[in-house]
Amino acid sequence: MFRRFVVVAVSTLAVCAAADNPPVKVVEEIAAKVNGDIITRGELEKKRADAEAEARRQGLTGVRLQEAVKDYAANTLRDEIDQLLLVQKGKDLNINVDAEVARRLAEIQVQNKLPDPDKFQSFIREQTGMTFEDFKDRMRRDILTQRVIGQEVMRSIVIPEPELMKYYEEHKKDFVREEQVFLSQILISTEGKNEAQVAAAEKKAKDLVARAKKGEKFSDLARDNSDDTETAKNGGYIGAMKRGLMDKAIEDVVFKGKKGDITDPIKRPQGLLILKVEERFEPGQASFEEVKNEVQDRLVQPRAEPKVREFLSRLREDAFLQIKEGYVDSGAVPGKDTRWQDMAQLKPQTTTKEEVAARRKKHILWIIPAGTVKNTKVKNQKTETPAAAPAAEPAKTPEPAKTPDTAKPAEPAKTGGDAAKQ
Repeated sequence: MFRRFVVVAVSTLAVCAAADNPPVKVVEEIAAKVNGDIITRGELEKKRADAEAEARRQGLTGVRLQEAVKDYAANTLRDEIDQLLLVQKGKDLNINVDAEVARRLAEIQVQNKLPDPDKFQSFIREQTGMTFEDFKDRMRRDILTQRVIGQEVMRSIVIPEPELMKYYEEHKKDFVREEQVFLSQILISTEGKNEAQVAAAEKKAKDLVARAKKGEKFSDLARDNSDDTETAKNGGYIGAMKRGLMDKAIEDVVFKGKKGDITDPIKRPQGLLILKVEERFEPGQASFEEVKNEVQDRLVQPRAEPKVREFLSRLREDAFLQIKEGYVDSGAVPGKDTRWQDMAQLKPQTTTKEEVAARRKKHILWIIPAGTVKNTKVKNQKTETPAAAPAAEPAKTPEPAKTPDTAKPAEPAKTGGDAAKQ
């Protein structure tokens, strides 16, 4: 089914010239103002183009393609406003998602066997058409959006345990598990080092193993010592790994281990790798307790969508929201005046490309880094870190985490007040 989750990328530019004001300047038309942020026509046009490209990849053609794109386009502005409101709410609630972003980037990196940071960033650019920093910022916004919805809406939805158990019993085949391990890592780099420096790195790695086995927290050791900076931010956590994703020599070690096991240093081309088995699951039928949260998510989702819409309507009621004539917010709250004010002064409601880029840059300066990790593939980028991780198979494309249809991830926020044609 064609969905609204598409790649957020740099906006298309409109060219505007005034006969009595040469030279011609490139401008972005502001379509809406949401509190201190703006949405531009270029962003909306780019999202429509991305939606069409995604629909084509899913095999839609002819009338079905046209209907899918038309349906998406009708709600594009609504979805952009939704996400801006959710991101703004997340900031108001002081929600920090840095660790989750780092973990998901690490999973993408490990599963695509790209321990080199530069190669990993190039891979992201090739797969998504976005800079690595923009991709991380988009992932952050996706996760922040989910967190706000979870905290403000989902937690109020309670499913009785008998109903959860009934669903589990009726769908047991959905919960047959493959063998998998959940890993954390510490990387001690040996790249570009001479013999003496390599020897020092080997000693450091052995010392770290000894300290971890004596009881020091592995996550603290990873944070303070790992040369893989992205996974280090998250205590070295990589996530779930199945057989076939790592070198056989590494698989033979971690899949024979048990929860809590720490490996001796493993020599890799880029350095020395220390792994900890955080959890291990045997293949077969998962118990109800093991998948209880997953069952709850499945039952909560359909009940959540109308509640999310109600929540977004309340955010709209409290927001400073102005929409330029010719653009339609399909999620508008009845009775709220969102007409563009001071039309004579604001026409033609445009701002220079450079101003839009500058505002956007302010929003991504802090930086971090789709679900499955339910799913780490990126569609042309749902939902949703350089790791010296075990090698594996052909490259898999990352995908940021998806949010409910009513709160689709959007482009990094652009701040701006009244527009001005430069």
